[in-house]
Amino acid sequence: MMTFLIGLIGQGFFFARTLVQWLLSEHYKKVLSPSIFWIFSLTGSCVFFFYGWLRNDFSIILGQSITYFIYIWNLKIKGSWEKIPFWLRTVLYLLPAVLIGYFFHDVNHFAMTFFSQKDIPLWLILFGSLGQIIFTLRFVYQWYYSYHKHYSILPAEFWYISLLGSFIIIVYAIIRHDLVLMLGQSVGLVAYIRNVMIGWKELKKDQQ
Repeated sequence: MMTFLIGLIGQGFFFARTLVQWLLSEHYKKVLSPSIFWIFSLTGSCVFFFYGWLRNDFSIILGQSITYFIYIWNLKIKGSWEKIPFWLRTVLYLLPAVLIGYFFHDVNHFAMTFFSQKDIPLWLILFGSLGQIIFTLRFVYQWYYSYHKHYSILPAEFWYISLLGSFIIIVYAIIRHDLVLMLGQSVGLVAYIRNVMIGWKELKKDQQ
């Protein structure tokens, strides 16, 4: 029950980031990258790291590990990171290293725990990891695109990659009977599609 609750809290932050970004984009008629999106992302990532650990789900941990510092980078480039108290920034910097260090302090135990589970076949772990990697790559692409533009932006390709990764994760969640993942990703699909549509309208307007 506690694991399920932690998962819901994490998904709540991810849902909130998507909902706020979507509503602001609908209001201003263009795709936005607000600071609150990245604050909710970072908070949700911290919570979901623990959820993946409690679920013994390597694919979740893998996805959160890659995107964590991209969230921080976006907050930095938007000038919001420095507004967070120094002690909290220090904790946030150290958290992934502490957790990963704990996971890998015994490599053999880690491999047995995450890759040799009787109730989760290897092909399913690889399939779930594929979805998480694709879903994570959207933030890697977003970082690369924003880095060259010198400001934080959510480009159209971000939403296309989101749709593909989300679809795979939903299938994975259905097979694993993971209600937390199913709810989070299903709601997100609507926002991703709407952002694609808003982006198309914005592009047509600029071309006129």
